[in-house]
Amino acid sequence: MTDDLLGLSLAPGDEHYRAYVGPPADYDLVSAMTFGLLTACGLRQHHTLLDVGCGSLRLGRLLIPYLNPAKYIGLEPNKWLIDDGLRYEVGASLADIRQPQFIYDTSLASLSPETRIDYAVAQSIFSHTAPDLLAQWVREISGFLSPAGILLATVIPGESDFTGEGWIYPECVEYRIESVAAVAAEHGLAFQVLDWFHPRQVWCAFYQPGFDAGILNNGKPSWNNYGVVSHR
Repeated sequence: MTDDLLGLSLAPGDEHYRAYVGPPADYDLVSAMTFGLLTACGLRQHHTLLDVGCGSLRLGRLLIPYLNPAKYIGLEPNKWLIDDGLRYEVGASLADIRQPQFIYDTSLASLSPETRIDYAVAQSIFSHTAPDLLAQWVREISGFLSPAGILLATVIPGESDFTGEGWIYPECVEYRIESVAAVAAEHGLAFQVLDWFHPRQVWCAFYQPGFDAGILNNGKPSWNNYGVVSHR
């Protein structure tokens, strides 16, 4: 790919499929970082995964071939981002084989009530949501999580909570970690901050009582730990 197609000269939020979702130079880093976390936390090919704000399939391009057919669900209101991601990052042949599912919306209202999500990921979503949307997303996702399901999401920690409303983009918002933990508890989810690299944010786990918390290794998930826990 040329630099023009990769959007390397553009700023985050510019109208380009890679730039619109964040710094273009970090496109590969963010996808690898997130894929690594998911698999270190136990994601296997048979699981059903929800990618909230899947954008141009920055993460989806790794998850779609990894997961069994129809096990990847991407939610994104901007259809052009998914279209460009399929065209430039995934390809029609792979999409035909793996059959990813997409929801072009800002909520899970159209998701079948019978759907159960084993893993959900919201990378750089809560960093743009006011308290109303933060609560909405945790509520909606928790309603679809399987009894052993988990949501992995990033937040920007701050000394106070953002007090606006709605979707804030490309600007970012901050929350106190204890406030995010309280939202998780309100919807019956346990909560941990994770020691997993992110260039600008902090990873957090929101999980059902049935999730094996030993996988999180007291907030320090790793492949080595997952190997031990999964084979004990």
